[in-house]
Formats: sequence, C-alpha cells, structure tokens
Amino acid sequence: MLKYSNICALKRHLHETVSYQQKCHFSAASPNPKKLSYYHHIGNDPLVYRTLSEHFEISVEKYGNREALVSCYEGKRYTYTEVLDKVNRLASGFTKIGLSKDDKIGIWSPNSAQWYITLLAASKAGLVSVKIVALNPAYQTPEISQCIRKVNMKAMVAGDTFKHQNYYEMVCKSVPDIRLSRGRSKERDGFTTLIMDSSEELEGAYTFDEILNFGSNGSQLTPEKAQPDDPCNVQFTSGTTGTPKAALLSHYNFVNNGIHVANRMQLDKKAHRVCVQVPLFHVYGIVIAMAASITHGATVVLPAPTFNPEQSLRAIVNERCSVILGTPTMYVDLIAKQRELNLPIESTEIAITGGAPCPPQLFRNIQSTFNLKSVKSLYGLTEVSACAFFSLSNESEKQITETVGFLQDHLEAKVIDEKGTLVPFGRPGELCVRGYSTMLGYFNDEARTREVFTADKWLRTGDQFVLQEDGYGRIVGRFKEMIIRGGENIFPKEIEDFLSTHPEIIEAQVVGVPDDRMGEEICAFIRTTKNGKELKQRDVKDFCTGSIAHFKIPRYVQVVDEFPRTTSGKIQKFKLKEQYAKNVKN
Repeated sequence: MLKYSNICALKRHLHETVSYQQKCHFSAASPNPKKLSYYHHIGNDPLVYRTLSEHFEISVEKYGNREALVSCYEGKRYTYTEVLDKVNRLASGFTKIGLSKDDKIGIWSPNSAQWYITLLAASKAGLVSVKIVALNPAYQTPEISQCIRKVNMKAMVAGDTFKHQNYYEMVCKSVPDIRLSRGRSKERDGFTTLIMDSSEELEGAYTFDEILNFGSNGSQLTPEKAQPDDPCNVQFTSGTTGTPKAALLSHYNFVNNGIHVANRMQLDKKAHRVCVQVPLFHVYGIVIAMAASITHGATVVLPAPTFNPEQSLRAIVNERCSVILGTPTMYVDLIAKQRELNLPIESTEIAITGGAPCPPQLFRNIQSTFNLKSVKSLYGLTEVSACAFFSLSNESEKQITETVGFLQDHLEAKVIDEKGTLVPFGRPGELCVRGYSTMLGYFNDEARTREVFTADKWLRTGDQFVLQEDGYGRIVGRFKEMIIRGGENIFPKEIEDFLSTHPEIIEAQVVGVPDDRMGEEICAFIRTTKNGKELKQRDVKDFCTGSIAHFKIPRYVQVVDEFPRTTSGKIQKFKLKEQYAKNVKN
C-alpha cells in the first residue's frame, strides 16, 4: 500500500503540474502549438480539499429538506437531513464496536438505502470502504474469502439474501468461527465483525439497525477525522478481462470528480431526480450517481436492487426522473421494454451513457425514445475515479455520436505510440491521463501499480484512443481486445458499431479467435430481434460487403440470447472466447 507521504507528494506534484501548464498557457483557449496529442483543460471551478462526508454535510446545509434518496422497491425515502442523521448514528456505531480510522469495511449487497448510508458513514468514520463485486451468482465462497484476505478486511456490512445467494451463509463459510463470537476471528487474522441488513438475528452478527441504535440516545462517539488525501475506497475493477484488481481511491478523487461531473450533467440547473440503473458498488454509481448528485442536491432514485428495465421505467414515471444513468446495454433493454409498455414518460431531459462504448445508432434511439434534450457520453475507468472525458452542453450530433466527450476539468491527456512518443492529433495510440483523479495505486500491489503509472505520474489506460485538437476524444478499443488478423490490426468497436445498424441486430460483440492460417479470425456474437434469430454468417457478410473493409468482415457469427456480463453491465469478452472454443470443441 502506498504511504501517505507518497500520496501527498503526488498531490503536490500534480498541483505543480497544473501551475506549470497555466504558465505555459496550454489550455482549451490555447491548443498545443506542435499539433501533437497533448491537451490540458484547466476548467473554470477550482479543485476543493474536503472529504466525502464533509462534501455531503455542505449539501445538507443547502438542501436539507430535499429528498436525497428514494429506494422504490424498499419503499424508503429520506431527505438530506434525515440521511445525515442516520450517517452520524451509523458512524458512531462503527466506532463503538471497535472500528477505527483506516480499517477496511466491506459493503456487499445490491443497490439499497443501506448501501448509500453505509458508504457515507464509513467516510465519516474514516474507514476505507471495500466494494465486493460479487452479486453475480457465479461468485462463490472462495472469491469472497479472497476479497477478505486481499484487502485485510476487518468488518463487512452485507445484505440479507438476493436471488439464490445467502450472504450470511457465504461469509460464515469463509470465516467459520464468526458464528461463535463477535470478537476476533481466528480464521482470518483481521476480520472481526459482520453486520447484516436483516431483521433476523443471526448468530455472531450484528443487525444494521443495531449499529444505528448504538449511535443514538445520546451515546454518540466522535470518530477520528479523515483527511481529503486519505484513502476512502478499495474499488475492485469489473473483471472484463479476468481477475479483478483492487484500486485504492481517495476522498479527494471522489469529491472533485463528482463536482466536475455534476457540472457537465447540468445538475446545477434545477432540482434533478436521477434514475440510477447502474450498481452503486461501481465507480459509475459512487461518483456519477452519488457524489455528483450530492454536489447540487439532486435526488438519487433506486428503482430495483439490480437493473430491471420495467422497474426503471416505472420509477422514471412515478418519481418523475429527469436524468437517467445507464450503460449502453442497459439502454438497449430499456428501449425494448418501453416499446413494449409505451409508458407515459414526460419528465426525462438528460440521459448519461458510460461504462462501455456506445454505438451512434443507439444514441439516436435513446434520444428519440425518451424525447430528451440531450444524451451525454462519458469515458473513464476505475483507476481515474470514474470519469476523464464527458460531454459538454450544446454539442453537435457528430460530437455526441462519434466521441466520448470533452476532457474533464483539471486533467491532462496525451496519446502515445508503443515507444511512448506523442502521436499527432487524430492518430490512434494509447491514452494516458494525469491529474487529481488518478488512483493512489493498486492496494498492496506495487508491481501492478508501476505497470500503469509512468515515472512522471501519467496513468496508462490501456485504451487505444484518438485525441482531437479540440479536446474531444474517441475510443478505438482496448489494446487487449485488438485482433491481429494476417498482420492487420483490427479493433472490434468499429465492426460492432456497424453491425448495430442492422435492423435485426440488437447488440453485437466482436472477438478474435484462433486461426492456423491468419493467426486470428473475427467472430461476431449477435443478439437479435425475433425475426433475426435465423441470421447466418452469409447474411452478415452480405450486409458488411461494400461498407467495411473485407478483412474486417466476421468469418464466424454466433447468435446468442444474452451476453456474459459483469455486475456493472460490461460484456466479458474473455467468456465469449471461451464460449467459442467450447462450441468448436463440441
């Protein structure tokens, strides 16, 4: 784990970098004179130096009587003032049961009111929250045990049950003697405390309400105060290419990214109500949904524990949501369900799409289906605390449909070739980002941290990217997903975007598969309408011929009902490759 002295040194370096760039006048108003892919956007609003809990308390003073949180399926709704009361009580309860600053506390549950309150209470108590990406039924006890060990977790707040998962039983299998005592576990050196969001009293565990009550009736304890540069979150990445990594993020990361995201979302224009379809455990949920909404007193609306298109639509109608958050795949399903139900949606103004590249045709479908003023795109990753590029207001259709937005405030971006040299604007290369939002490092993993950070603190994203001279960017694809077919470098996104324009193809995902002659061949997995179930390779080839280069036309086509996804909605392409290999073998 990185030392706090190193963290502070990094922050000083970043501030010095900003000052240097201001002196050099390299900004949105004065582009790089050498026409190379470097851009620095200073922004209008200064960075702030505060913790996530301080950020929330400032908003309580401004918007105390507004609803902060509505959980539709739980029937719960709280104002900002009511949330703060629960946060203070829960933080005091954490302190009373022996949790102290810098202890790691896991949060393992689907979207819920408890999740929102627990994150803020952990921040208030100076704890480092850990999001366990394990709602997928494929996750079993060994994965949970690995999460506990990897980050030295001391406590966990868990949901009751979800689908066929029983969180209590799974934790007890990982830490068997937790049933015997609320004291120190012998099985896992630091794990002492299990808190269940359940009305049932379970052996060896506290209930969530019990911890809340510890902090009420005049028995509140004041937790040790956190500092803005302190870590506040260990965020497991989504695992689209295999084993998740544990990114360490700070209060400073979350608060400032949330502020500048909120401004791009136009949350300062009115009291918006935000339909949150994405999981809260993902940075999309923590920063784009929570931190951004807190900034300007917006209301977070949780339609369901996990994504459910019908419940999302009904929440939009019943709660009069003006903003929708989702991934491209979620919007595909949301549009299909709205065409089926035709609900009277009149309140929506803005849709935000992120988490994966969005095909241009899907942008147009989102706009027309929900009669929106704007559809905004964002690009980011866990390691930059959610967002590095985000749409501006009053953009052209080309900017909306063909880019991932404009560089975020106070960030630097550059695009380099394989030698680390800047490429000209408009030429693809690897995107690197530097600024306040980059993570502190991978938790207890200096080797992996050195792999992604250069000596001068640029974060290498691993994304093939095109940076334009106007500060907008286009993602070409992940380097790890690049297909090398007979010496040609092919990025799947271009093919996926084109296939999505077929009237019978709902969604397309393209991967490279082994081939003795070409090295790799192109396989397209497609999800289709009912009429498209009989699409064959010849049909897809005919559709592509004359529109994309011959070497980009898929050799293999497989029709699927669903794509394997992470719990944040991203497609797991490595599983598609496994599926192809299995089909070939059989």
